[in-house]
Amino acid sequence: MARFDILLPVKNGKAFLAEAIDSVRAQTFTDWRLLVLDHGSTDGSREMAEAYHARDPRIQLHSFPHAQGLSGLLNCGLDIADCEFVMRHDADDICLPERMAVTLAAFEARPDCAAVGGQADVIDAAGNKIGDMSVPVGSARVSAASLFRNPVIHPAAALRFDEVRKLGVRYGVDMLKVLPEHQRLEVPGLAEDYFLFGQLAVMGKVTNLPQKLLRYRWHGNNVSAARYVEQMEMSLAISRSLTRSFCTMHDIPWFDPAPFCNHGGILFDVGGQMNFDVEYARMADALRRGFGPSVELERELSYRKTISTRNGAALLWRYNRFRTAHVPETNDWSAVRGWLIRRLPGKRRLSVAPELA
Repeated sequence: MARFDILLPVKNGKAFLAEAIDSVRAQTFTDWRLLVLDHGSTDGSREMAEAYHARDPRIQLHSFPHAQGLSGLLNCGLDIADCEFVMRHDADDICLPERMAVTLAAFEARPDCAAVGGQADVIDAAGNKIGDMSVPVGSARVSAASLFRNPVIHPAAALRFDEVRKLGVRYGVDMLKVLPEHQRLEVPGLAEDYFLFGQLAVMGKVTNLPQKLLRYRWHGNNVSAARYVEQMEMSLAISRSLTRSFCTMHDIPWFDPAPFCNHGGILFDVGGQMNFDVEYARMADALRRGFGPSVELERELSYRKTISTRNGAALLWRYNRFRTAHVPETNDWSAVRGWLIRRLPGKRRLSVAPELA
């Protein structure tokens, strides 16, 4: 049994697969097993993985061509894992050399955490850095942020495997099971990672490290680029499901998180309403009661207060005040900017209806 099993799903990903595998082989920590989960590739990805296995038996190919979506494929990977920690890696990303060592140290320092993530560079198809991907640091920030956006970079994350078994962690399913069965969400794809880590975060079992662990590749074939609107709609459904579970768990009044979400760097047009300060006060009270007071929570609430208006001038003024007090993270500014330019030709708002209690 290796300490780390790495789940690497692939379907026709030969273009970047060698770089992804090589970055695992270059880790300073060497007690690992790489499980390449093939989803019916026809471009030579399977053959490439087999060739790597011939050179390094720690690399294993497993074919699941009939798995139901990415959730099903990753669950197949969880079924065959046998390890202390299970790590995610994508077929087009690059692990930084210390990723496993840093992640292991974090798990050892935080025995209460079921999942650990970190920060990432963003690179283009050619491997050139084009940006940074920054997410909340610390479990309190991750928990609060999880109701409004995905606070974890999925291919930079790892799970404590005994917690996976104990909690029944699966992709795409409601493992909290605090809602009536007819209200429980299923997420076969598009945002299955958000649903999994969001549920763990609501339980206070996820943290992010300040270190960069990954080079995340952004190109036209990313799901986030190819099926953007569908992904945003699914992400909002997850936010609402997580919020209902959170409020049920803590016996506090439900609130609609939609006005305060910034999934994918956008603000939703929620029923055409322009001011959500009253709704913000209810939401902030719920989070303080459920998560308990903390500096980390107040930082998260500061941003949610910023975007509780849809008036352009007020929104910009609030954001400028916010950034004088806090370092913005990925999608903080882009959500504000996107709303401000929504009336330009070719731009559109993503409109959603308010959800009733």
